[in-house]
Amino acid sequence: MLLLPSRPVASVAEYVDGGGGEALRAFRDRGADWVLDELDASGLRGRGGAGFPAGRKWRSVASGGPEAGDRYVVANGAEGEPGTFKDRPLLRTNPYQVIEGLAIAADLLGAREAFIVVKASFEAEIGALERALEEMAAAALLCDAPITLIGGPEEYLLGEETAMLEVIEGNDPMPRWLPPYQHGLFATTPQEGWAGGSRQGAEVTAASNPTLASNVETFANVPLILRRGAEWYRRIGTAETPGPLLCTVVGDVVRAGYGEVEPGTPLRDVIEELGGGPGPGRTAKVVLSGVSNRVLTGEHLDAPVSYEGLTAAGGGLGSAGFIVYDDTRSALSIARWVSRFLYVESCGQCRACKYGCGEVTRRLDAIVERRGTLHDVEVIGERLRGVTDQNRCFVGEEEQRVISSLLVAFPDDFAAELETGAPVETLPIPKILDIRDGVAAYDEWAAYKQPDWTYVVPPDVVPPRRRTFVGTPGR
Repeated sequence: MLLLPSRPVASVAEYVDGGGGEALRAFRDRGADWVLDELDASGLRGRGGAGFPAGRKWRSVASGGPEAGDRYVVANGAEGEPGTFKDRPLLRTNPYQVIEGLAIAADLLGAREAFIVVKASFEAEIGALERALEEMAAAALLCDAPITLIGGPEEYLLGEETAMLEVIEGNDPMPRWLPPYQHGLFATTPQEGWAGGSRQGAEVTAASNPTLASNVETFANVPLILRRGAEWYRRIGTAETPGPLLCTVVGDVVRAGYGEVEPGTPLRDVIEELGGGPGPGRTAKVVLSGVSNRVLTGEHLDAPVSYEGLTAAGGGLGSAGFIVYDDTRSALSIARWVSRFLYVESCGQCRACKYGCGEVTRRLDAIVERRGTLHDVEVIGERLRGVTDQNRCFVGEEEQRVISSLLVAFPDDFAAELETGAPVETLPIPKILDIRDGVAAYDEWAAYKQPDWTYVVPPDVVPPRRRTFVGTPGR
């Protein structure tokens, strides 16, 4: 395995024995232009979901000269997409490779600071990162800039790159209008809807402070490319999705699983390899790639798992977390949990998103509770058309994509409930806490979370705390 070792890397010495540190030394010998050219030639795309070319992203942050202000680098390990469990195994077993990629980026950009952001509840990952940072500092394998480990709240939007910048600055995870490469950390240039911020005690100059924010899996790929070469990297995967890919499979499968696959592998094979396939006598009816893309149906199981392959099938790769539902499930029950999750996790800054997701959720509830009429379906369609108006992030678009595609692909499921009042089960929100021995543990608190990010729970039950922390910077 290239990203996920068969057993955790035990120490920085073991990491170095396996070739760790060679990429950082090669960068120091050959320079920034070589690194950027290798990233371009490798075709590496961001593994957080959007799939933006990594080389182009690094170049955009580097451009603009000193007039643009300081540079910052952020590794996003906040993983909260339903059905996804890839970044946490990576951070638990191979944090050194993530940190080496981050260090290369920080020194290449001349960053003032670098950050690794996870949820404060990720205790195992935090322990692995703290140990790796300490060991790599002692081995002179870090960047010149300090690296700070940030533990953020449980909100889904912590993983949205602009909201993550807000958390680093000490605020709630509320998305900004402009992307990090245009309006980065501690920027003093204003943007619509936000005041320019500055760090207490810091010298204030008008600057946008371009910031490179990338997923931890993306950073882990960088040492592979620089150590083995872009041509070697291109031989893995497909033309548009080169390099190893970390995937998750949960839901109505024999076992929950995660692992490293080669892009281009048919979706059917990925579900079989990582999840053991659907249960005996069952077939896959719906496959969600998190909640970021249109649904795939049983007709699409031969689609290649790649950006281009799943897009051509009408869905998308997202963060490669696949939730499988078999032929016993109603599309209505799937739509209900997706809509409620997005409604609750929406931050409320964009009224069309919060109101639209809320109205869709309420109408789906009415149908499930046998109070629904055809008018409710009409209202759902109307709200889905406007839910993306003036959106800062992609929550509204996710609502539109997933719910609309379920309505189009499975109209009979919705019609059956309206006409017969057949009972519809309540599905759990597959926000994964852990996967061990083929069993996924889901966050039971997700069902109690409210649209204002508080919790309504039964008497004598203590809800989870919104924990955050800022670690001590290390060098």
